[in-house]
Amino acid sequence: MNKEKLIENIKTILNSAELVYKTKDYTSSTILYFKTIFSILDLILLQSSGITPKDHTERFRMLENSHKELYEFIDKYFKIYRDTYSISIDKETCEDIRKNVKRIIKEYNIQI
Repeated sequence: MNKEKLIENIKTILNSAELVYKTKDYTSSTILYFKTIFSILDLILLQSSGITPKDHTERFRMLENSHKELYEFIDKYFKIYRDTYSISIDKETCEDIRKNVKRIIKEYNIQI
């Protein structure tokens, strides 16, 4: 995937996450915030290594080797993403993920 497509994905998915968040559907918005995070991480990896991961496992390995702080973040929060398949996510958890999406966009100067 190329940089422009990833940036477009980030914009689209983040906008959807924000819309769903406003409806107070915290589980669905959390899923969308995570999809935003995955696209952001893929963009960061593309910019630093020239390639994007093919799946979550490869993304984790690439981050572990090249972006420790992002690896530690996703390693800590990935369980929440997995939980979205079986339990409802509360507002506080969703807001924590939302806040981190915005933090990573700002810290890595992602132009969306």
